[in-house]
Amino acid sequence: MRNISTLLTGASALFLSTAALADNHRTMSLQAKALQDDVAYDIVEGLTTEVGPRQAGTEAEARARSWSIKKLKSLGFQNVRNEPFMMPTWVRGAETAEVVSPYPQKMHITALGNSASTGTSGIEAEVVYFDSLAAMQAAPNGSLSGKIAFVTHDMHPTQDGSSYGTYGPVRFIGPNIAAEKGAAAYVIKSIGTDNHRNPHTGNTGFRDGVTPIPAGALSVPDADNLERMVKLAKKTGTPIRMKVMMTPQNIGQQESGNVIAEVTGKDPSKGMILVACHLDSWDLATGAFDDAAGCGIVAAAAKNIMDHGKPLRTIRVLWAGAEEVGLWGGKAYAEQNKGQNHAIAMESDFGADHIWRVEYNLPEGAKAVRTEISQALLPLGISINGPTATGGADIRDIIASNNLAIIDLQQDGSRYFDLHHTPDDTLDKIDPKQLRQNVAAWTTVLSIIANSDADFTMPAKQ
Repeated sequence: MRNISTLLTGASALFLSTAALADNHRTMSLQAKALQDDVAYDIVEGLTTEVGPRQAGTEAEARARSWSIKKLKSLGFQNVRNEPFMMPTWVRGAETAEVVSPYPQKMHITALGNSASTGTSGIEAEVVYFDSLAAMQAAPNGSLSGKIAFVTHDMHPTQDGSSYGTYGPVRFIGPNIAAEKGAAAYVIKSIGTDNHRNPHTGNTGFRDGVTPIPAGALSVPDADNLERMVKLAKKTGTPIRMKVMMTPQNIGQQESGNVIAEVTGKDPSKGMILVACHLDSWDLATGAFDDAAGCGIVAAAAKNIMDHGKPLRTIRVLWAGAEEVGLWGGKAYAEQNKGQNHAIAMESDFGADHIWRVEYNLPEGAKAVRTEISQALLPLGISINGPTATGGADIRDIIASNNLAIIDLQQDGSRYFDLHHTPDDTLDKIDPKQLRQNVAAWTTVLSIIANSDADFTMPAKQ
């Protein structure tokens, strides 16, 4: 009996080894195929050419949803649909800026999302300069009354995009602080790392009880020039006077929506894999990097799995609406789908340059899956030594409400903030080779997790 048992055990081990080899062969074969992918670029080209800018709550975003549903159906996805939701909508108007004295010249400015209007006559006032957000926070209450607050910063390129977290508050909360201190208007050095006269837009917010003020971003070179003017004028005791004119409007509740498509899995009892991007863009450009590329990447990878045969788990593709202006699509998705059986969430929303690192937040029971993914990504030049995964903006609410596992494939952000929220975010900035590397990495991960029967249930939060 002992000999028979030993033989059976050996045969079982051989079977498992063969199965593992077969899984590895499937994954690496799909990875190689994905390195020749054209689907992702085709999606980016279609969205940027046939639709163009896709600001949330507008007719252009509605056209993008129609285009997306048609496209995803043509690619063979199942259960393609729109899940509508309502959202407050802000739209841009005319915008100009100029230094009136003592060094008269025009400047390039763009309004920040949720900025108030100056009216068509604009606002002319003395500029009060701050070299950091902290310096403005320290200013006495009322000291900015009737003046234009100007805040600069020293943002620089980083591979992981961490400088955005450091300097982003100049835009995120700066206008609210300036309003609380009585400023008539607020201008910033764009939250970006380029040296072009392209101002960077982006959302801001005002707390309840704070009356919004006009808030805009100067292009980086113009802001640098204004800083030099301030320092020069300080020597002579002559204040800088500036005139800004921005006429945005809040047009009330408008419809947006989340476009959803699926690769139906063999076993509905297994938690689904959610892969996300956001469909909307700012209005200044066609949103190739932010985030048509992400939509192309996740859809192309899911299609690669679908074309190879039905996976064990369902893969759900989420092209979220209204991310740029308040994460409305992610919030709506979490609310409308909170009771559904999700297992893992992933998002692509950091451009189209190569993936250099993978990050995880998986349960102990999925250790073997983590090892398998890490080894399979090595041929693509992807490091495994990253911090704990946190997920993208459009999946944070569903992660929080369902306590989901997360895998982050981190893209190289070295040039991302040269393009972010500017008129330069256009198709020509996409490098097809790097885009394909993204698709190959995503295909590799999806091939493994969508066919894994591992338990991805996260431990209860303490």
